[in-house]
Amino acid sequence: MKISQKGLYALQALMMLARRYDQGAIRIRDIAYEENLPEKFLELILLELKNARLLESVRGAKGGYRLRRPPSEIRLSEVIRLVDGPLAPFGDADQLRELIDTDSDHRALYQVFLDVRDAAVKILDSTTLADLINRPPGPKRRAKEKKEESPVVPMLVRAGGKEGHD
Repeated sequence: MKISQKGLYALQALMMLARRYDQGAIRIRDIAYEENLPEKFLELILLELKNARLLESVRGAKGGYRLRRPPSEIRLSEVIRLVDGPLAPFGDADQLRELIDTDSDHRALYQVFLDVRDAAVKILDSTTLADLINRPPGPKRRAKEKKEESPVVPMLVRAGGKEGHD
């Protein structure tokens, strides 16, 4: 499944607003700075989220954006559908079902794609912003330069150059 840069920025901004849900409105500049997002692009994304009624804007000195609903009520599927369109990573579900019914030689293949699509949709439908911000962080990955050498596994060789089969 692929998500656009716009979709990724939208989710990052919403996660930040979810972490600060009880703090009121947050300025665009602060969201952009904290999440390292381009401010002008973020402005357009937040306006789109406001028009979709996921966010509300507050004017004035303490103005900015805040979530309209609690983070536990905003599902990832809703955000991705809003910003990027349908969730299906392997095409339209109806199209896959039709191929399953009509192409008996490749029915199993199309069924796997439909199953993958359905699993992705299920995960995104059942994951909220609250789930994301409450999830413990995973281990940090090492930089590519610090790649560990793979261990060498010794191989037993019998006289005559043939491998041992004990």
